[in-house]
Amino acid sequence: MLNHLKIVLIVSISLILISCGSEKKEETPQNQSSAEVGADLTEFEFENGIGPIKEKLELGPIDPKLVKKGEEIWNQKCIACHKLDERYVGPAQRDVIKRRTPEFIMNMMLNPEEMQKRHPVVKQLLAEYMTPMTNQNLTIDDARAVLEFLREVGK
Repeated sequence: MLNHLKIVLIVSISLILISCGSEKKEETPQNQSSAEVGADLTEFEFENGIGPIKEKLELGPIDPKLVKKGEEIWNQKCIACHKLDERYVGPAQRDVIKRRTPEFIMNMMLNPEEMQKRHPVVKQLLAEYMTPMTNQNLTIDDARAVLEFLREVGK
């Protein structure tokens, strides 16, 4: 009788553990529908990213001084993971200005951690490239200069 009780107890505990495990699986982000991913973002954040750039930028003509500064920053901080014309650790960047808004690009440079956690496009990139973007601790002015460099090379 005691052995029978032990078996029933083990089977019951096993069933409880199995049923709890399957509930947790359903809550993982990979199983969310595309409508749920990014549902907490505003329309601006969805289009332009999450970060300190919260309004559309007025860019004007390309500024050669900013391009030069941006190229220097690119060569110091970005080139280890990005190439202009080929996939590397991260995506090729020459045409990024055609794929993303200027605000999105700057928010990605300035706030990569939160972008990777919350933005559905960046989550897809992370899944594809399998390497998170490192925060390079750029200032807004630095990110603006890199953006100007990317505008110049993306013409």
